[in-house]
Amino acid sequence: MTTTHQELALRVKLNIPYEDAVEKVTAALKTEGFGVLTEIDVKATMKKKLDADFRKYVILGACNPPLAHRALSAQLEIGLLLPCNVIVYEEDGGSVVSIVDPLAMMQIGDATALEPIALEARARLERVRDALAQS
Repeated sequence: MTTTHQELALRVKLNIPYEDAVEKVTAALKTEGFGVLTEIDVKATMKKKLDADFRKYVILGACNPPLAHRALSAQLEIGLLLPCNVIVYEEDGGSVVSIVDPLAMMQIGDATALEPIALEARARLERVRDALAQS
């Protein structure tokens, strides 16, 4: 398993099946105070809407209520970037987990008031990634 930091995401490749990866991600998010508010099964959606085959791929909308409250209180428009998206997809017999980097998302506008919140969210999400890398 390898961990990398990309411009937009905190990413880790896991040598476990997709279903196990989704379970581990959900548990690791919960440990850091995030719940999964939305779950989009991209494979099923592509099949249903386009009759197209696609790899196993899910978009999880993760939310940490105290952080979301602080962010929304600082800037109402931040709701456009909530919840934090986490993707899990099947690749080369394993799984990839990619978590949006809150600091990268703050580059979109003037986020001075949001920076401490983004830093805390990023630290929590990095711990999620690191926990997954060690599993």
